[in-house]
Amino acid sequence: MSFSASVDKLVEASSSPLVCAAPWWGRIPLGCVAEILNGYPWKSAFFNDQDGVPVIRIRDVNSGTTDTLYRGKVEDGYWIEDGDVLIGMDGDFNSGIWAGGRALLNQRVCRIGPNEQFYLRDFMAHVLPGYLQLINNETHSITVRHLSSKTLAEIPLPLPPLPEQRRIVAKIDSLSAKSKCARNHLNHVPRLVERYKQVILVAAFQGDLTKEWRTRNAGRWPWPETSLSEIAEIGTGSTPKRGEPRYYSEGHIPWVTSGAVNAPVVQSADECITDAAIQETNCKVFPTGTLLMAMYGEGQTRGRVAVLGINAATNQALAAIQVGADGPAVRDFVLWHLRSGYLYLRHQAAGGVQPNLNLGIIKAWRIPLPSREEQHEIVRRIEYAFTWINRLASEATSARKLIDHLDQAVLAKAFRGELVPQDPSDEPASVLLERIRAERAATPSRGKRDSTKPVKAHLNAK
Repeated sequence: MSFSASVDKLVEASSSPLVCAAPWWGRIPLGCVAEILNGYPWKSAFFNDQDGVPVIRIRDVNSGTTDTLYRGKVEDGYWIEDGDVLIGMDGDFNSGIWAGGRALLNQRVCRIGPNEQFYLRDFMAHVLPGYLQLINNETHSITVRHLSSKTLAEIPLPLPPLPEQRRIVAKIDSLSAKSKCARNHLNHVPRLVERYKQVILVAAFQGDLTKEWRTRNAGRWPWPETSLSEIAEIGTGSTPKRGEPRYYSEGHIPWVTSGAVNAPVVQSADECITDAAIQETNCKVFPTGTLLMAMYGEGQTRGRVAVLGINAATNQALAAIQVGADGPAVRDFVLWHLRSGYLYLRHQAAGGVQPNLNLGIIKAWRIPLPSREEQHEIVRRIEYAFTWINRLASEATSARKLIDHLDQAVLAKAFRGELVPQDPSDEPASVLLERIRAERAATPSRGKRDSTKPVKAHLNAK
């Protein structure tokens, strides 16, 4: 569905700071200061990723680059160059500045070519997103939203004097460069967090984390080692036959699959099975506190370990590790040791197309065995360090959100006319508006292809 309301009235009624304009600027319809070029319907049968000329599709507007090539006949007049302002006319109405080199413009994407005697391209690139978002929010559709060239041409853009546009662009770009630099640094934090966590785990299980604790408490060193099967019961579940309704219908026993271990604690299951499934198949219910390790799974799932937070059965893709409360090992010590060996365990997987772990590999896993007191101390120090690291990660996430808010605040301040000082020597916006009128009055009509007809009355009324 396309937007059909009055853009003028929508902007006038909006409280969005991104569509405001300093009262001394006035406004101008986009179609009066820019040419709108709609893309061409190139035949998709000629699209490929091997040879031909680049073609810009709607999905490429945000990224500014394309990996689609076109090897059919090329019609003139639809070439895009670096720096052109593009708008996607379906979906979310995104805009962006093209940076992918000379390319063809596909249908449902348009280029906005401002007349820079009156309106700077870079200023327009900063202005447009707020108006597009406003129109997008008011375009109701049960399928895909559509944006028309007519609506674009009617957008009432703020019209500062040309020198003020230059000052605003320079200030926004300067502040944006700083925020981009800060954002890039913050984007490295998640990777650093994982690296720091691995450093903590390595130090913990090499004995470095509690070295001074052992000195004070006469702890033994080196630690003895044992296999996981010596300190824990290790089993697995199964998948009840799907064709038997009595195994699933009105089931009340949570049944967990390998994807659940992507959360640190498993608190729920996507499916439940019945008592009959437990009695007649190899399924069994494992108690709360059981450690679950994914033996199968693509991506990063295989080898991950989670704690079962409910009584639940599992499928055969999970190893269930039950560490006795009175045995020589502390459950959380075993949990952290298995997590520290996650990458190593993944490499132990065997098989063809999709390598898998098996119970034999897991049972043979070697684990150090300090005293229970030192195990508790190691767990305490790991959890303390991880809490501190996670707090830093959370603060970095908050900082990234704050930078986004600051960027929006800078734009809002710019459009209120508060970001840069006024210069009395600037040509008044009213004079600029008169020059635009004169320019348009002197421009011959383009007849049927004149896409600015809807906005001429708007311009004359200003």
